[in-house]
Amino acid sequence: MSIVELADFTDEELAELNREFEHLPASKIIQWAVDSFAPHLSLSASMQDAVLIDLATKVHPGVEVVFIDTGYHFPETLDTVERIRRHYGLNLRMMTVPHHAEELWRVDPENCCSAVKVGQLDRALEGKAAWMSGLRRVEAATRGQAPIVARDLRGLVKVNPIATWTDQDVSGYIADHDVIVNPLRERGYLSIGCQPCTHLPTDPDDPRSGRWVGKDKVECGIHDS
Repeated sequence: MSIVELADFTDEELAELNREFEHLPASKIIQWAVDSFAPHLSLSASMQDAVLIDLATKVHPGVEVVFIDTGYHFPETLDTVERIRRHYGLNLRMMTVPHHAEELWRVDPENCCSAVKVGQLDRALEGKAAWMSGLRRVEAATRGQAPIVARDLRGLVKVNPIATWTDQDVSGYIADHDVIVNPLRERGYLSIGCQPCTHLPTDPDDPRSGRWVGKDKVECGIHDS
């Protein structure tokens, strides 16, 4: 099959699937993505925890997992990447960002995310038909209406298998399946990104309130792309 054939869903068909997926377990949604798009399928991981990776590798052990090494991550996050890679024998694709002469996160945080994160994800998804992410609706108001499946701005199919999961769903799955978690979570970090732009949450009811503190910014752009 060609990539065109693999991705041959109309927007109307994706909307109907999205409605159906509201009532399906994440494993069934992942199975649909694998059946429809593998091997032209990737999973983008932030390594905050391995919940989606655990779910996905049980369906398709060889699924490609993409991690963007921005050069600004916490040491704990990079250690978590390696622990997860070893634990699952992961088909891991590390997208390494070239060194910047100036600290973009300091002088231009908006373009830093565009150049560092979104640009590298674009590279990783070249030749793909679809990708999965661990985005969840309860994480932020900006994600409250996130679909389970839809077409992204590249024209690829984006699948969010755990979009409907609550924090209790996640913590329960972690406990039941002994899933690896970034140790920063135990120190109170509820949303983990690059070290310079990630702080402890300023609002206990808003997990992402520790991201880009003091700046008019709430998303890095990956989930808008």
